[in-house]
Amino acid sequence: MKSSFIAALMFAAMAGALSASETVDWPAISSAVTRDPELETRIDAIIDGLSLEQKIGQMVQAEIRHVTPRDVRKYYLGSILNGGGSFPDNNKQAAVADWLALADRFYDASMDESSGRIPIPVIWGTDAVHGHNNVIGATLFPHNIGLGAARNPDLIEKIGEVTAREVVATGIDWVFAPTLAVVRDDRWGRTYEGFSEDPTIVRNYGGRMVVGLQGQAGAPGFLGAGRVVATAKHFIGDGGTFRGVDQGDNLATEQELLDIHGQGYISALESGVQTVMVSFNSWNGKKLHGDRYLLTDVLKQKMQFDGFLVSDWNGIGQVEGCTNSNCAAAVNAGLDMFMVPEDWKAFIKTTVSQVKSGAIPESRIDDAVRRILRVKIRAGLFEKGKPSSRPFAGDSALLGDASHRAVARQAVRESLVLLKNKGGLLPLRRDIKVLVAGDGADNISKQSGGWTITWQGTENTNEDFPGATSIFSGISEAVSAGGGSAKLNVKGDFDEKPDVAIVVFGEEPYAEGQGDRTTLDYSAEKPADVALMEKLGRQNIPVVSIFLTGRPLWVNPELNASDAFVVAWLPGSEGGGIADVLFRDAQGKIDTDFRGKLSFSWPANGEQAEANRFDADYSPLFPYGYGLTYTDADTLSDSLPVTRNAAPAGPGSDSELQIFNARAAAPWKLFVGDSKGWQVPVVGGAATSAGGVVSVSATDRTVQEDARRVSWNGKGEGQVYFQAGAPQDLATYLEQDAAILVDMKVEQPPTKKVTMRMDCQYPCGAKGDLTELMKKVPQDTWFPLSIDLHCFNKEGADFSRIDTPFLLLTRGRLALSFANLRIVPGAAADAVIKCD
Repeated sequence: MKSSFIAALMFAAMAGALSASETVDWPAISSAVTRDPELETRIDAIIDGLSLEQKIGQMVQAEIRHVTPRDVRKYYLGSILNGGGSFPDNNKQAAVADWLALADRFYDASMDESSGRIPIPVIWGTDAVHGHNNVIGATLFPHNIGLGAARNPDLIEKIGEVTAREVVATGIDWVFAPTLAVVRDDRWGRTYEGFSEDPTIVRNYGGRMVVGLQGQAGAPGFLGAGRVVATAKHFIGDGGTFRGVDQGDNLATEQELLDIHGQGYISALESGVQTVMVSFNSWNGKKLHGDRYLLTDVLKQKMQFDGFLVSDWNGIGQVEGCTNSNCAAAVNAGLDMFMVPEDWKAFIKTTVSQVKSGAIPESRIDDAVRRILRVKIRAGLFEKGKPSSRPFAGDSALLGDASHRAVARQAVRESLVLLKNKGGLLPLRRDIKVLVAGDGADNISKQSGGWTITWQGTENTNEDFPGATSIFSGISEAVSAGGGSAKLNVKGDFDEKPDVAIVVFGEEPYAEGQGDRTTLDYSAEKPADVALMEKLGRQNIPVVSIFLTGRPLWVNPELNASDAFVVAWLPGSEGGGIADVLFRDAQGKIDTDFRGKLSFSWPANGEQAEANRFDADYSPLFPYGYGLTYTDADTLSDSLPVTRNAAPAGPGSDSELQIFNARAAAPWKLFVGDSKGWQVPVVGGAATSAGGVVSVSATDRTVQEDARRVSWNGKGEGQVYFQAGAPQDLATYLEQDAAILVDMKVEQPPTKKVTMRMDCQYPCGAKGDLTELMKKVPQDTWFPLSIDLHCFNKEGADFSRIDTPFLLLTRGRLALSFANLRIVPGAAADAVIKCD
């Protein structure tokens, strides 16, 4: 009660500040890490010995797919990173020894003293956002949204400590965590990366995670053995963009920016966080990567942050007037290290020129390098030696260590939120027959979500999680030990009627903007789940639903069809923690009670995306802080409203039909093919046809991996195409004078004929010749290609059964990239290729 009253007062004070339009008083933070004059003198000596080119090299962070140890030595690079889904030698199964060996090679290159070179250790950064999630076998914790429900700061610090130890085993020095977003619109694709919609929880957690990762500042062991450099991210306002659009515009006042979105940074800075990552989003129309007021005046001066600022992936390219390799505005705004994964050589060249021309003061370069060196020295990188020589290095047993998994399992238990428990169905006895159904039941990839081994968390199987436990495995172990039985059937079929059915269902993995939604209506896009629950209910089988989700979603139909409903969020590798809570102990008593409470308000309808605690018109289905225990009486109705406020967009509507926007939109899937096999699926953004004729890889257009690059080697016929599992009725789009639109860039013009097809179950279909167009467009320049659908209709395409809306075919050499493929009503009149 006391904490709720204090929080209410804070929000009331915030409202008063807003109405008074007073100058915002950003707090001066007293960091637990104090300035050391001897260290500063040491930095002076290093900087004095560096050339301008070497200084700027220290400001660069390149991605391991686009940099070599030789590059680090030659260009004096300060940092490297592995992006999501990037591994040593592109080997997803890379062992701890492989990661460590690569870290050694990069370190050795940076410390080469030949030719009088001043050795400065390179620092390797990684997105360890729910454990060391890029590495096979690591302990995977619940994503932050689940940890927010646990309300346990001590646990947060333990998780940071375990994560740091596993990261150190692979030779990596620096993690891009914790995320301190305060999420205000649950349509955002990164909602699960936030602890809460309430800044109080984020502030309580931020500093404790920093301490877990870095150690306690001022105490023995700070940034020592088994510790890593932490990053507070993403500064600032990433969770408050308009309509929840990833990398969008935060329209908050400055006071709101501090009171809502700045609270996590206060505790992180107090705990001595050494780096801050700048956010992709804008604040009232200005990109944060170019905002000198917030980066320098506020963060570095008013809040007294003396570590370094790092950009996000190609974030400088979104600043007005900038590109990924050319952005004096970002340097002058106060960014210190530049995450330029691929274009780093051009960035060094242009930045050197800008300093020489006076566009960037060399004093700004010196300040950036000073900050980078300050962190490297504080972290002991000059003295620790090569990564393989450090404590815990190469200890593969640390990844997934039993004590680490125990912490993760505790986190799972404490994060679970019970929304419904009709008639006290839970906890279950162990000596019963249990049917476990749903596509999440035995699916560790799905229960772990995005940022799991790969960036999007896709293209993984249970075999990629050695030592992990699926939710079904945990249930099976629990009931078998108690004399019962558990049977797995995804579709809910059975030979012998069970005593209870546990249905595990929910969102598929996603990350960042690829998870953005236009509505919070879950069953509109996945009606099979509620149909499964209703099927079981009609057979008088009690249904316990386990919901895997990265955000609150409108699930009234599923709640009505369930006798008990548990929100498990994205629990990670230790799915057994769910069974710990669902079942009684061997004596039939409550073993572990529910303790999770909603850290996000639960929507009353699919359009209620911005229901936040203390809102004036606050009316969620379940309020912030809700969560039943086994001693609570459940009064939830089985007749919650199921009428939708708005119909989802799709065929037959006047909305555009998305086929590809950073990822293939359901029901479409991307394939490549050649004469050795015409249907090879593209998973995780990359694939090569069976005969090697055509290959696809992810590339960037506007944001990370929002486009695909396709290359034909000219050694036979090859094709790339989108296809649905069943024909789709797109006749309405034809009636609406629609066109198919795609953004395209030709990188190598075609040497032979290029055909575009639209198929209605081949050989039904229509085709057109794009050869001359692709030869004439400017090379290496994005352009919009649009084709009137009537062109395909006139050539024989039956729009009542389109299964392949876009296919490119050639026998020659060709390289191109494409993005944002869609069908748009009314666009035929302005199409590049028209058919009257």
